[in-house]
Amino acid sequence: MKRPCCGSAAVLLLLLAALAAEPNCEEVKKVFQLRQIGPSKWLPETPRSGSDLQVCTSEDPTCCTRKMEERYQAAVRQDIQNLLQTSSSTLKFLISRNAAAFQETFQNIIRHAENNTKMLFRTTYRNMAFQTAAPIRELFTDVALFVFGSEINVDEFINRFFDSLFPLVYNHLINPALTDISPDFAECVRMARKDLNPFAHLPQFMARQMAKSLMASHMFLQALNLGIEVINTTDHLQYTKECSRALLKMQFCSHCHGLINRKPCMGYCLNVMRGCLANMAEIDPHWREYIRSLEELSNGMQGTYDIEQVLLNLHSLVNDAIMNAQINGPKLSAMVNRACGHPVRKPTQSLDYQDPYSDEHGLKITQKENEETLSSRRKEFINSLRLYRALYGGLADQLCVNDLAAADGHTCWNGQDIAKSYTRQVVGNGIKAQSSNPEVKVKGTDPVINQIIDKLKHINQNMNAQLQGFATTDPNMFYGQRSELLQGKVIPKYEKWQPTEKGSGQIDGDDVQVSGDCDDEDGCIASGNGEVKKSFKTSNGLPDKKNRHNFALDDVGTNSRAEDGTYSNKPGGRAIVHRGNVMVILISLVALILPW
Repeated sequence: MKRPCCGSAAVLLLLLAALAAEPNCEEVKKVFQLRQIGPSKWLPETPRSGSDLQVCTSEDPTCCTRKMEERYQAAVRQDIQNLLQTSSSTLKFLISRNAAAFQETFQNIIRHAENNTKMLFRTTYRNMAFQTAAPIRELFTDVALFVFGSEINVDEFINRFFDSLFPLVYNHLINPALTDISPDFAECVRMARKDLNPFAHLPQFMARQMAKSLMASHMFLQALNLGIEVINTTDHLQYTKECSRALLKMQFCSHCHGLINRKPCMGYCLNVMRGCLANMAEIDPHWREYIRSLEELSNGMQGTYDIEQVLLNLHSLVNDAIMNAQINGPKLSAMVNRACGHPVRKPTQSLDYQDPYSDEHGLKITQKENEETLSSRRKEFINSLRLYRALYGGLADQLCVNDLAAADGHTCWNGQDIAKSYTRQVVGNGIKAQSSNPEVKVKGTDPVINQIIDKLKHINQNMNAQLQGFATTDPNMFYGQRSELLQGKVIPKYEKWQPTEKGSGQIDGDDVQVSGDCDDEDGCIASGNGEVKKSFKTSNGLPDKKNRHNFALDDVGTNSRAEDGTYSNKPGGRAIVHRGNVMVILISLVALILPW
């Protein structure tokens, strides 16, 4: 009579053990619904056979169905993408914010430089102010287009500006009269400008300075734009089939066993994530080189490579060029007569002078104090960017340590069951290391990642070439080399900037003001203002009246024509340029009195 009793007890124990081994599908259902992974009707009420499952296979009863597996796979891909975007969000914001700020700063610098140049004519060459407004506007529009991505040759637009300027200088300063020269005669003077060389070496000097500074600024913006593109690409990684299955197994197969609160073991997580992000890890050396090159480029944007210093001093070079022509007015007049004949004037007309600044109220350029300079803002940005040098080399490890894996010493999911630790081999980062990865098979390279690596190589090569330009003493380095540097056009261009003017003195979007009672004796022409976002502070070291270079043309009799058709200056008597409105008036009077 005792044996049946003992037999019943044994059966009861076996039933209890079987019930204890079955997963609790109610908890799985709650998580499935809470996360809105899919409709609850797909979940079994009680554990079932998992013979139809593709990834979360098990000989034991399971809480998962085939449709749940599919939804889990989509959910884990979205989870990992969210983690990738979160890990790079601060970096993306850093680069995007600064790219926009630097672009706006460059726009402000260009506008202030244009305003300063217009003010040169407003205060010193007032009778030319109206006619020079269009050439000045065209010059600085070309400057902006170059910086923000258009294929424009610096040499060409500088020459166009001085070609347009010479007939005006001739008409108003060298050979002034009651009426303007005729359009045909003005065109002849314009065409003769290069041969007559009225502005000495200043157009070439200006073009070299602008080519250096504008190219460096363009490349800086181009590099920032690529940095954003790299982050956008890696934030939306396309997972392989093998990776998706491994992610599903790591994150959700434990749910099929009713284990909803168990994170994967650290070693297990590292193998899966290093396998899935193996191609992304290949970006690491090129990303490190990108940040290093960008830092050196930023450090090298000083002096003639600093757009702020070059553009805000541009008006003084224009003034020097005009003074060269004016001081040598009689000689140039004789040369014009030989090239174009005697001046042909328009019929007698009343002088209807239009002041392009007549509608401005108290035009005055003010300088704001305690504002960041462009150089200091670049330095601050690079210091922050340097913290992200190792982003792509350690991304898999960062995700596992910070978000995905169980902490050391805790029981964890090893892909099959709950364990104290992961016992399989843990591989390193990168594609080559994945050949022995026990969790993910990595087949070949990702073409999208390869493309972004090629773009990084390209911009790094261009930045390193620009750095060689910083180091060289050859003033012609990079002069006119834009097309070679931009070969391939791998970087999306910034939107073309077009200035919107309220008037010749005040530009839309800026508090640029100029005062009608300001002249170059007051020193206000050389001043600029603002900050990095909407304004800027001019850097120190801009030439002043004491340290500006003096330029002059040699005597006409010593000018000789070279084989290329241009005039070269031989040593001879040199006239020193002195500034000031009084000197300008005196020279003009002498030019009128002297016989030709």
